[in-house]
Amino acid sequence: MDKQPPLADAWEEGLGPYTPVIKDGKLYGRGASDDGYAAFAAISALAGLKLQNVPHARSVIIIEACEESGSPDLPYYVDFLADRIGTPSLIVCLDSGAGNYEQFWMTTSLRGMVSGDLTVKILHEGIHSGAATGIVPSSFRIARMLLSRVEDEQTGRIIPEYMYTNIPEKRVQQSQRCAEALGDLIYKEMPFVGKAGPISQDLTELLLNKAWRPSLAVTGADGFPTLQSAGNVLRPFSALKLSFRLPPNVNSQAAQEKLKVLFSENPPYGAEVNFKSDKSADGWEAPALADWLEEAVESASTKFFKKPANYLGEGGSVSDTL
Repeated sequence: MDKQPPLADAWEEGLGPYTPVIKDGKLYGRGASDDGYAAFAAISALAGLKLQNVPHARSVIIIEACEESGSPDLPYYVDFLADRIGTPSLIVCLDSGAGNYEQFWMTTSLRGMVSGDLTVKILHEGIHSGAATGIVPSSFRIARMLLSRVEDEQTGRIIPEYMYTNIPEKRVQQSQRCAEALGDLIYKEMPFVGKAGPISQDLTELLLNKAWRPSLAVTGADGFPTLQSAGNVLRPFSALKLSFRLPPNVNSQAAQEKLKVLFSENPPYGAEVNFKSDKSADGWEAPALADWLEEAVESASTKFFKKPANYLGEGGSVSDTL
């Protein structure tokens, strides 16, 4: 069921995550899903209570195996089994991150997202660069100009204000406590090259950037030949896959429509510009915990870990199976 992380060094001799092996009628290798620990943790928690003769409320465990494909079957079965599930007083989702393994962690928010293809076309066909440059603007330069409408390339700050939300003071305080607990692990866990480093040394700001501020990543490109096959040709078009992360409480559909207008209005040099968005999803912020639940979380963390619980906003989205 589980494949994250693959733990390549933790397998028995002759077995591993990347080379499937059939042994005693069982197939060993990396799993096809990402939820194995959740089912294990839920069942183990109930088994632990039973072992200690601790009474507990009726519990329903829902196990799905298609989270990495977008969970297309889950809504159907939740409806189909509605009578058996009943009306829960508490829902626990075991599919998020933890800052460390030294205390209890609760996820307080997820970001939303808008993704799409930005295509800039300036010619019907490629032209030798010696003949065209200086006369025809580069489609890539036009794409850079369009990106500058939404992102400050010096800081990475997203420019349109409609992609922001007010950060609740409680989330700021929680981020400060998480920064104190995690220290520079916040950025040192990233696989930086050489002397490369984070965009800021302010640890609280890094956590707020990750969870509560919009950001842009260019995750793909088209219209570019490989370095080995690239010639002296001014290419007719450039296309970029853009992935915008949106803070919780920002309407992703509204942001999507405004981005289309922002990119297409007054295109530089009259180029053909198209932003075709393929996905959008709203973010999420957890409601305030009931007093009894907050006390239980704090008590469990203090008793087991000898440290207080922490509350962390995640940078991912519900739709991160894209």
